Amino acid sequence: MDLITPFDPWHSKLCTCPKKYTLNPYTGCSFRCLYCYITSYIPKAFEVRRKKDLVRRVSKDLVKLERGALISMSNSSDPYPHMEEEYGDTRRAVGLILSRGFRLLIATKSNLVARDVDLFSRRSCVSMTITTLRVEVSDRLEPFAPSPAKRLETLKLLSESGIETSLRLDPIIHGVNDGDIDDVLDRCSEYVKHVTSSTFKPRADSWARVSRAFPIDPGPYSKRGRVYYLEEEMRRELIEKVRKKCDELGLTFGCCREGCPINDLNTGICDGSGLIAYDPEGLKDAVMKPQNGTE
Repeated sequence: MDLITPFDPWHSKLCTCPKKYTLNPYTGCSFRCLYCYITSYIPKAFEVRRKKDLVRRVSKDLVKLERGALISMSNSSDPYPHMEEEYGDTRRAVGLILSRGFRLLIATKSNLVARDVDLFSRRSCVSMTITTLRVEVSDRLEPFAPSPAKRLETLKLLSESGIETSLRLDPIIHGVNDGDIDDVLDRCSEYVKHVTSSTFKPRADSWARVSRAFPIDPGPYSKRGRVYYLEEEMRRELIEKVRKKCDELGLTFGCCREGCPINDLNTGICDGSGLIAYDPEGLKDAVMKPQNGTE
């Protein structure tokens, strides 16, 4: 396939995601989050580029997928960068994917996702990343992303519109936002059903950016291949804190690439895709051509 590809993050044995595909409507991300991992494999990662003939290429890829397949948008760039407001490429892709009966998981930090509420259905879920509600931290950590307040308001709007929503409290960075866990979960719990969380797993480039902005102790980190991991006892303590709070709030929980025995803490599908309805019988009624406005 061309643009839609199997999701397989570096062939990691630590990945617990269900079978799914990934689509990045844009190359690169305009939010320039310090902890972002795409700078390790995408040239000019913080310069967003449109993809030529996006709808035509996505349409051709969809024909090759099994009906009802799960597509995750996006895993290497936010699907709602600043230029999306002008060009609408993601909106056209969303309309095409859902009109053809596929399931769609959207991961974003952007309040612009609320623009597309008219397209979302029971076969979709929006997963919003909120790492902190403290503006003084988010302004440094996620300098060009919409504010946490805007993201929280977007979760509220989507939830009240009947859209399935989940929270990504990800990454948790020891000494930076690990003290914000309860606050974020308390504020978001009314608007989400599931929480995905993980600890900071930097590569050399993201470590350099974060450590320049925040006084992080490198002592508890050790290298696994090209990735640095917080020591297991500290990772488990942080993940258990999130899981315990989720239990108190009645939310399902899943952690991401933490490894055994940490993954025995999951109470839901890690990425939140368990919230998406899957009705094989109902798929026969799905439109097999793009809706008006998707081309």
